This record gives sequence, C-alpha cells and structure tokens, in this order.
Amino acid sequence: MTIVNAFDSGGVILKEITGINHVGLRVRDLNVARAFYEKLGFEFIGGPMGPEPVAIVEHPSGVNINFILNASANASATNVLMDEQEKHTGFTHIALEITNVEAVKEQLGIHGIDITETIEFDGANFFFVRDPDDNVIEFHKPARSID
Repeated sequence: MTIVNAFDSGGVILKEITGINHVGLRVRDLNVARAFYEKLGFEFIGGPMGPEPVAIVEHPSGVNINFILNASANASATNVLMDEQEKHTGFTHIALEITNVEAVKEQLGIHGIDITETIEFDGANFFFVRDPDDNVIEFHKPARSID
C-alpha cells in the first residue's frame, strides 16, 4: 500500500473545516438509546425526521449525536467493529473529553453504567463504556486538563 501525503501530491487541504458537527450512530430503539444518552447529560432535540429516519440529541458541551433509526431487526447483537475476529473498517468509538475522572465514574455508577476498561497513559486517563447497542464510548481526560 502506498501512502500519499496531500502536501506532496498537490492535494487540497480544507482549511474551512472548523470541527465535527455531529456523529451519526445507528441504533435499534430510539427510546432505549435516548434514555441511555440522557443519563450522560444529552438532551433530546427532535425527531424522528427525514427518510432514514433520524433523531437528534445534544450535550450542553455542544456534542451532537444523530441517532439513525433504521437498524435491521436481524443485525448482529455484537459490535462487528470491535468484538469480532475479522476486523472491519469504520469508526470504532466516540471519545468524549472530560475534566474530572472520578466525578464521571461516580455518575456512571449511579446510573448503573459499567466501565469496561480503564487506561492511564503518560498522565492521561481514559475509560470505556458500552451503550445499549454495544457502541463504545470513551471518556478521556487528557494530561493537560484542568480540574
């Protein structure tokens, strides 16, 4: 495989991109997904709407998730990107930056949300949970965060 650097190939660098607007997340049941993400502080904005259909939740921090409500009834119960031997391409998780590890862990515990893995690396702390559809969510406190 050849890797091409956009600068070397005369490629276009889109300087107009200012951030991630939202993440699209396919879920089986709007009510179940909504209840889970509301425990994380997300607020329901609207939906279902559109041909997919889509429902929208947003966190006060500005993180926006579009629930894509067309998961197949016979879809695998496991996360095919994370839990199967064969590794498929695609986004494997979302990482939410936090300021206080212990406060977040406490709130997750209050809501009965299990932490599946915890890692400390070079001053950074991150840990993972799964939503009801087995999607992976990382909570990440960079080494530079200020409590």
